[in-house]
Parts: sequence; C-alpha cells; structure tokens
Amino acid sequence: MENTNFYYNSHLVIAAIRILEYKDKIPPSIEKVCDLLSFSLESGNLICRKLKEMNILEILEGAYGNKLFIKEHIKIEEIPNETKETDIDEEVKKYMENRKGYTKEIEAFQIKQAEKRKNLFSEIDKNLKKAL
Repeated sequence: MENTNFYYNSHLVIAAIRILEYKDKIPPSIEKVCDLLSFSLESGNLICRKLKEMNILEILEGAYGNKLFIKEHIKIEEIPNETKETDIDEEVKKYMENRKGYTKEIEAFQIKQAEKRKNLFSEIDKNLKKAL
C-alpha cells in the first residue's frame, strides 16, 4: 500500500531515479520508477508532475518515452511533512464516535431496566407480605 505522505513519496521517487540511473547508466522512465517502487503508474505520474512543477525534477518527453532528471533535490525539504487523513480514516472516526453514543444509550437503558426490575420485585414482595 502506498503511503499518502507526499514528502515521503517524493524522497522515494528521487532515490529510485538515482538508483536506476546508476544501475542502467541512463535516466529512467516514470514506468521504471513506478515498477521499482510498486507504485501505480497514475500515482507515479502525479508525484512526478508535482515535482516538476516545484522544479525538483525535469521530465523530458521523447520518442522513447519520458525520461526523468533530478534538478534540485534540496527543494524536497520545502514540502510539508504531514500525512493526509483518508476518507476511510474519517469514516472510522465518525463510526467510533457514533458507537460511543450508542454504547452510552445501551448502558442507560440497562440501568433503567434494572431499576424497573428492582421496583417490580419490591412491589411483588410487598404484595406477598400483605397477603400473608
């Protein structure tokens, strides 16, 4: 599963570019970087396009596909290092809050039923004592 932290993913992409460039002796394509990192091609393209906008990467499009070049890797440190909460995380939080309220309602209902049962037994006990 891919991490949703853009800062973390940016470091991975830059490292993958360096490794592939060292290993193959040519600049890698986005496909090779995504394959190495097990990223989907869509998310790899998105990360690379954002890094290009920030002048961290250079993407050259040619007849043999896109090639990635590192321009200024130091600019990665300008990216805020925070993880976004996914929609699933938000839904889980909402569910847990609703669950807490539901649990409190159940406890209140159980206390009310115990009180009714206690009153019923005390009333039955009174009636039995009167009958004797």
